[in-house]
Amino acid sequence: MKHHHLDVLIIGAGLSGIGAACHLQKKCPNVRFGIIERRERIGGTWDLFRYPGIRSDSDMFTLGYNFRPWTQTKMLADGPSIRSYIEDTARDYDVKKHIHFGLKVLSEEWDSKKCHWTVTAVNEKTGKEETFSAGFVFNCTGYYKYDAGYTPDIPGLKNFKGKLIHPQHWPENYDYSGKRVVVIGSGATAVTLVPAMTDKADHVVMLQRSPTYVASVPEEDLISKNLRRFLPEMVVYRMARARNIMLQRAVYRLSLSKPKAIRRLLLAAARKQLGPNVDMRHFQPTYNPWEERMCAVPKGDLFKVIREGKASVVTDHIDTITATGIQLKSGDHLDADVLITATGLDLQLFGGAALRVDGREISVADTVLYKGLMLEGVPNMAFVFGYTNASWTLKADIACEFVCRLVNHMRAIGATRVTPTDEEGCGTDMNFLNLRSGYVQRASDRLPRQGSKVPWQNLDDYLRDLPALRFGNLEDGYLHFEGKNLRGKKQGMLGALLGA
Repeated sequence: MKHHHLDVLIIGAGLSGIGAACHLQKKCPNVRFGIIERRERIGGTWDLFRYPGIRSDSDMFTLGYNFRPWTQTKMLADGPSIRSYIEDTARDYDVKKHIHFGLKVLSEEWDSKKCHWTVTAVNEKTGKEETFSAGFVFNCTGYYKYDAGYTPDIPGLKNFKGKLIHPQHWPENYDYSGKRVVVIGSGATAVTLVPAMTDKADHVVMLQRSPTYVASVPEEDLISKNLRRFLPEMVVYRMARARNIMLQRAVYRLSLSKPKAIRRLLLAAARKQLGPNVDMRHFQPTYNPWEERMCAVPKGDLFKVIREGKASVVTDHIDTITATGIQLKSGDHLDADVLITATGLDLQLFGGAALRVDGREISVADTVLYKGLMLEGVPNMAFVFGYTNASWTLKADIACEFVCRLVNHMRAIGATRVTPTDEEGCGTDMNFLNLRSGYVQRASDRLPRQGSKVPWQNLDDYLRDLPALRFGNLEDGYLHFEGKNLRGKKQGMLGALLGA
């Protein structure tokens, strides 16, 4: 069994993990770090998903890293372009040499006596185990199960004689030319697949139980495209990034404070693009904007294919799957050669690895989240979970900056252990995601709780998180530092009371 010892171990080499490695490379030059990646390539989500039209549902000027500009003009980029961006970033910052590919993490175990984590992983090709010990573990594994997506218990699914596909495992080089396609679902994956498949399919139907808000966004950032003629690339990127952050935040806050007005605007925009012959009831959700995540489509591509008759939307419930399609509860039957279950993801933290502290199994649902990136009572460990109301990488970047500051601070004061400690008992029964979406509710028993006040609340607000994570006092009275050679101010709540 191979063994590796590191100062910091990053788990995952996707968008978050490569970003974490680059931040460490820049800000913690004397720290030995490594990366474990289950797949054989960099990219994570953007390497796994291969379905037609795969693209981001956030603009690339905020989904890109804060330290490396996105130089293309597309607002919502395709999956291969995003993977290339991540790969190029890893090359430019020379972090690929730190990656251990093909290893699935089985467990992460903290030992207080040794003051380090032992991470056990298995090579899925050979079956051989490898162990890594590290002073600090940074989980960048994303938020869903890689092995399988979520498929509800649909009656009669085994009866279907055509092709059944879940987008998470798209068959390589699958030809759907001339086929009748039904996409079950109305989330980000569905609204991407439907317009993308109309190029070859005979007809594509999006079958939904209830409507989702769909907003059209520009295909290109023309402002940045023109500014590049006069300004340096990084200046243009930062301007676009700041502009989009402010716009995203304004829309989100208005959605919460003026939901009826934003609803009217969204529906009016959809009505204008769909034209007079499309039934608007398929695009009128029963909930307010941003109670569930909103879908974005570039240049209204979904609306366009529906307007042109290449695709259609059906709002109904499934009675049963038949050999030739779907029998609906309304009595109608949808004929299909291909059924695509775009029914969502199965949420999972830490890649499904078991988490233990001094031999005690940690139930994540019994922990409280500290600043959206650490767990109360779990030492020397952080994880990345991006925003649900804005781009993932906005949170990932500043979470990485916080971890770099924390690692450097621990070295400076001689601390070998840091533990978020809720001495006031601020925990609540609310999970930390501020959404009522089905995939969140299904996974509620696998998600950490959030507290009744800061820093135990998940703010989902970049403009508040940025100063707190980039500049906030690390000795805030909630992070408890320990170490035999601890130097400097006293830590913990007592230190906070004394002015630490």
